[in-house]
Amino acid sequence: MFSRSKINEPGPKADAEKPKAESLPVTRPAYDFSTPSAPKAKPAPSILSTDLVVTGNIKTTGDIQIEGTVEGDIRAHLLTVGESATIKGEIVADDVVVNGRVVGRVRGLKVRLTSTARVEGDIIHKTIAIESGAHFEGSVQRQDDPIGTGGVKQIAAQPGAAQPVE
Repeated sequence: MFSRSKINEPGPKADAEKPKAESLPVTRPAYDFSTPSAPKAKPAPSILSTDLVVTGNIKTTGDIQIEGTVEGDIRAHLLTVGESATIKGEIVADDVVVNGRVVGRVRGLKVRLTSTARVEGDIIHKTIAIESGAHFEGSVQRQDDPIGTGGVKQIAAQPGAAQPVE
């Protein structure tokens, strides 16, 4: 039941026989590749206020909320058109939420017209939701890739124009 093991025997320990190494300061590499980096925080959406008038195109990979007036095309990830906003131009975004007025074509993967929306123009979408009370004048077309280059092929296919190579 009891056995003698060298672990429990008295006497000099194996660690005590080794000379102690000098303490050296620990240096860390400039970047530690072994630890995963923390996910980047999603930036807040850019907001164009009600008193702002923009003449020209707007392009962002982020989210944008328009409350003022834009005369030009807008390209974004998520575009929210506020109730007091007016946009005269084409909208291209992954997600489009229209609460205000848009005069021009809307292209998006997900398009939502709320009850306060006023849209004059065509909507090309993958999914669409139109709430009761929204005013819409134009055509609606579903496409699998509404924000792709589908419009370029239509222009190039006109008589006398160069034909696209596929």
